[in-house]
Amino acid sequence: MKSVFKVLPVFLLMLSCGSNSKIISEEDADFVIAFGSCNKEDEPQPLWNPILLNDPDLFIWGGDNIYSDTDDPDKMKADYHLQNQILGYQKVLDKIPVMGTWDDHDYGLNDGGKEWHFKEESQQLFLDFFDVPHNSPRRNREGVYHAEVFETAKGSVKAIVLDTRYFRDALIRSEDANRRYEPSTGGTILREDQWNWLAAELENSNADFNIIMSSIQILSVEHGYETWGNFPLEIEKLKELIISSEAKNVMLLSGDRHISEFSKIEVKGLNYPLFDFTSSGLNNNWSNFGGEPNRNRVGEVISEKSFGLLKFDFDKNKVEMEMRGGNNELLQDYMVEFQ
Repeated sequence: MKSVFKVLPVFLLMLSCGSNSKIISEEDADFVIAFGSCNKEDEPQPLWNPILLNDPDLFIWGGDNIYSDTDDPDKMKADYHLQNQILGYQKVLDKIPVMGTWDDHDYGLNDGGKEWHFKEESQQLFLDFFDVPHNSPRRNREGVYHAEVFETAKGSVKAIVLDTRYFRDALIRSEDANRRYEPSTGGTILREDQWNWLAAELENSNADFNIIMSSIQILSVEHGYETWGNFPLEIEKLKELIISSEAKNVMLLSGDRHISEFSKIEVKGLNYPLFDFTSSGLNNNWSNFGGEPNRNRVGEVISEKSFGLLKFDFDKNKVEMEMRGGNNELLQDYMVEFQ
């Protein structure tokens, strides 16, 4: 394991699909983040050992960490307890730091937002799951957003997790049978307090890389399910903040969809493309996925069980994004080199 210290609160691209050739090996990586989402606590969880084979320095939950869908605190507590008893997950907890956000099923309400009457109780159970001390300021703050900085001998990574549930305004139901929701001309996902917090985290960041985890996709906007695309003004606000903050090397992560994919856009004012790496389906994947539009997609959609990896090289200022599945098989990767 590499020495990592946690501090509390022209562009080159290469893509390969299904190749086992490594661009940044585990031994050469200066820092490794593993992440994933959509995990049913009462079903087999085959990916924890493959995750550990990559020697990660951090694991980030991307949401739907359990499937509770309840306003019964005893049931939700029992579901979290069951997850904590999984042997593979216990090994992860023993070896590396774990942080994360929630999505709808661990929030307690499918596609739920600010209207959820159980959100305060649900937040405390979520914080219990992450062993957040009872005297932590996070216990008295609405929402589960959080950030941590990880220092190494060569550089640092700031991991920022957003809360896309607690404050999110109502979604607009679509009349199109092929869509669930339509974009809104207004509304918020994060609300002002969280936006101000995120601005401060980016503007004050000295990290070499800044990683933002959103439970729902940010740059895949056409499919009609939950996405930041349902609040297009929020996407523009995020882009403007990334530019104005001058934070280094911002990358986006997401979950929710039961598929994995890379999305990329060019942002005027950034000297690098902005990526959204979706890794979704630790054990609840969309096995019969039949396709959907995403004009920002790079590469292919992976619909089998998988987890995501980010491998950082501070000397060369580059990150390798990998999707890996059972037996640690490399399903797709994408090299990002910043100047």
